[in-house]
Amino acid sequence: TGRLFEVGRDGTFSGEYHTAVSSTQKPIQPSPLTGSQHLDEDGQCTFGFTVNWKKFSDSTAVFVGQCFNGDDGKEVLHTSWLLREKVDSEPDDWKATRTGRNTFTRAG
Repeated sequence: TGRLFEVGRDGTFSGEYHTAVSSTQKPIQPSPLTGSQHLDEDGQCTFGFTVNWKKFSDSTAVFVGQCFNGDDGKEVLHTSWLLREKVDSEPDDWKATRTGRNTFTRAG
C-alpha cells in the first residue's frame, strides 16, 4: 500500500510505501517513495516512482505505470516494477533483479 502526499505543479510527488512481503528477517516498515507523473487533463497519466527500502533492506524498487478511470468512475493504477536486491559479488548479479506487476486502487 502507498500513501502519497500532494502532487506538485511540475508533477513530482513523494510519499510512503508499505509492502506486505519481504525477504529479510527485519520487521517491515513504511519506506520513502519519490516520483513524477505527466499532468494529463483526462487524468489517465503515466507515472513512475522509486521506493528505497533503506529502513529494513538493501533493496530498491522502481515502478512505472498509468492511471485509468475505471468503468465505475474510480481510479485504477496499473504498474510494472523492478526490484533490485544487493548481492555480495558480481557473479551473483544475474539473480539480483526481479520483476512484476501491481494494480492499485484508492482507499477510502
